[in-house]
Amino acid sequence: MRLYHLSLTNFRNYIRLELDFPARLTLLQGGNAQGKSNLLEAIHYLATGRALQAEAERELVNWLALEDPLPYARVAADIIDDHQSKRLEITLMPANGSGRPLNFRKQVRINGIARRALDLVGNLRVVLFVPQDIELIAGPPARRRHYLDVALCQMSRAYCRALAGYSQVLAQRNALLRALQERGITSTRSSDQEQLRFWNEQLVEHGALLMTERQRFISNLDIEARVCHRQLTGGREHLQLYYVPSFDPSRRPAMNGQLPLALGYKEAMLAPFPSPVEIAEVFADHLRALYQRELTLGTTLVGPHRDDLRFMVANRDLRLYGSRGQQRTAALALKLAEVQVMTRETGEPPILLLDDVMSELDATRRQMLLKTLDNITQAIITTTDWDDFTPAFRAQARLLRVSDGKIEEVSPGEV
Repeated sequence: MRLYHLSLTNFRNYIRLELDFPARLTLLQGGNAQGKSNLLEAIHYLATGRALQAEAERELVNWLALEDPLPYARVAADIIDDHQSKRLEITLMPANGSGRPLNFRKQVRINGIARRALDLVGNLRVVLFVPQDIELIAGPPARRRHYLDVALCQMSRAYCRALAGYSQVLAQRNALLRALQERGITSTRSSDQEQLRFWNEQLVEHGALLMTERQRFISNLDIEARVCHRQLTGGREHLQLYYVPSFDPSRRPAMNGQLPLALGYKEAMLAPFPSPVEIAEVFADHLRALYQRELTLGTTLVGPHRDDLRFMVANRDLRLYGSRGQQRTAALALKLAEVQVMTRETGEPPILLLDDVMSELDATRRQMLLKTLDNITQAIITTTDWDDFTPAFRAQARLLRVSDGKIEEVSPGEV
């Protein structure tokens, strides 16, 4: 898999950019707010269909373009995947005419043919490492669920479809619970029961697949992350990852309306994970047991939308008890492990995107990260300082400099 051309129009601070990637390694240098991260975000956007740091699509559109009569933004790339050339394209167009503020809708094309956004994912696989990835350890559970979903969707179309289906069903089920709550109903009519039963069946079907794939992925990550973490710490610390579903999928609930206890750390590490059929059955039992409480609160209390991922060192949860240094090391080990797992799962390494991370790492961690590049087909790396990289490394890479959304090539002798 290779990215060999990127085209940006009105994306973030890029008015117009046509950029080739002929080399295996690309090193992009520039000051803050010049466009380094925006370039990596554009590539990640094409790979995942999700904006990195935008709450709405309109935030991706260059602010000058918003003043045009017909504002739009486009991100396109020419790639080679499995020896076949592909063109991936996302165009953002106004969704509400000329009203203000503008909302934008996403149009996806693959090889010039209009496709669903879901069809885009997996054509271009990337692993992105940014300084903010420490929030994978220290941040809220939603951050870790998002990480799992982005990684798994790139490797499995079945997972991506199940995630989309689960999200839609969850929204419908919550809407029904809120409607019943507003009507003050504690014991639903037969028509309401039938509707709820339908959403329950859909929820557990999609949810069981999500839970199975998350457990499998985290187990594989755990194996690789342990090795990476031992190397990063000189064998002084031992990292373990484990999956924390919102309910114990191996144990049916007591029918008392109490929230189920999640698996404990040692239980999760030792207990065999049930099959998707078994998970679905237990999930359905939990929904039935919690029905009255869910009706009171107007929301679904269990399921993959409440899952979490734990990082443990010496039986201590790094989110609660880890230092910033320990959390940063665990995040790096996680990303290096993701590269290994994605390579094994798909048969080829992903494109590695490193956004100004060297300044955050000491010499040992820099060396470990750069060693990973030996097995990477393509890496695009940003930095504020050329000196973060040795002359030997710079000699291997194509050197670019970005300033105010404009990119120029630089010779090794100029840095």
